[in-house]
Amino acid sequence: PKVGEDFPSAEIDNWKLEVCGLVQSPLTLSLAEFQSLTPAERVWDTICVTGWTHPEHHWGGVMLATLLAVAKPLPEARFVRFLAYSNRGHDTSLPLDYALGHVLLADRVDGERLTLEHGAPVRTVCEGKYFYKSLKWVRQIELLAGDSLGYWERESAYHNNADPWLEQRYVVRPMDEDEFARRLADGNFEGAQAIMDGQFEQLRDGKRAAWNFQGATIKACDLSKADLRDARCYKANFTLTKFRGADLSGADFSNCDCEGADFRGANLTGADFQHAVLTVARFAHAKTSIRGAKFLLKDLWNEGLGEDERAFLLDQSRGAIIR
Repeated sequence: PKVGEDFPSAEIDNWKLEVCGLVQSPLTLSLAEFQSLTPAERVWDTICVTGWTHPEHHWGGVMLATLLAVAKPLPEARFVRFLAYSNRGHDTSLPLDYALGHVLLADRVDGERLTLEHGAPVRTVCEGKYFYKSLKWVRQIELLAGDSLGYWERESAYHNNADPWLEQRYVVRPMDEDEFARRLADGNFEGAQAIMDGQFEQLRDGKRAAWNFQGATIKACDLSKADLRDARCYKANFTLTKFRGADLSGADFSNCDCEGADFRGANLTGADFQHAVLTVARFAHAKTSIRGAKFLLKDLWNEGLGEDERAFLLDQSRGAIIR
């Protein structure tokens, strides 16, 4: 297989599915053995934590309940952990009672076999949760007495319950107050990490600094109306962060993750968004200035940027530089 975040580890060439942990009859299945189990079809929405939804995906595969009926969970099993063929150790977990009725082990979507990029040969799909509770390239299903936080919950403070109707995206993870004060005084948030941190509202006080956010992870924070002219943000992660009405003129957002970020009403004159991830980012607003802002055409056509947003950025009268 190819190497990269969108592809699995090399071991998937010899794909097997293991069912282990608190079960009476551990299993190891080949793909042919997996596909010989009773098939199931489900029509479920795909809801991403960053704000986009794909309604009514038609999934095909085998229900988790069908597989576990063969493995026979022990009475003390309360949770189920799914582990992927992944170089980064991707995994996720769910309460067993919920998973039995809401998890499909899918090998097809919308009438087609899954591609490797989207989780082939088999992935999990979980109904009623944000999609990070669904796992590509599943290799192991482990039944546990206690819960085990998954990859995204450990690494990115994603909410363990992941209920989209309650908007359970993140667990609040603010920076230490003393660290924040030091970084604020220096204008240097390089490499910093913060989730839903209300301290960033202090950037609205009008004090200008040569802000440095390079490599930072600042998710679901509010930087609206901040003066961030010429800020250095290369390779930062601003997922779901608000920049509404901020002055971002000349700022470097190249190679940033701006999924779900809100730039409406901001001054983006001369800002650089080349190679940025713009999935469901928002720009379209009468007061948003994009004159001289730099974008790559391929980034505007990647999956997830809304048609209205794309039309706004491509409007030649607004003066963005599209390469």
